[in-house]
Amino acid sequence: MKTCHQFKTVRAEYEREIGFMLAHSERHAGMPAAKSSAKQAASAKQRMARALNSHVGRCPECG
Repeated sequence: MKTCHQFKTVRAEYEREIGFMLAHSERHAGMPAAKSSAKQAASAKQRMARALNSHVGRCPECG
C-alpha cells in the first residue's frame, strides 16, 4: 500500500510516543508507574490505528 508523507509523519509520532512509554514501563518494572505506562502504550496503539484508518479513508493519495 502506498502512503503519503502525512501518514508516515503521524505513524512516526505515535510510534515514538509508544516507544517512550514502553521504555518507561521497562525501567520501572514492578512499580505502579510501569503498569500505568504499559496501559497508556496500549491505548496509544489503539489511537494510532484509529487515526491512521481515518486518514486513509480521507486521503486521496493513500486510498
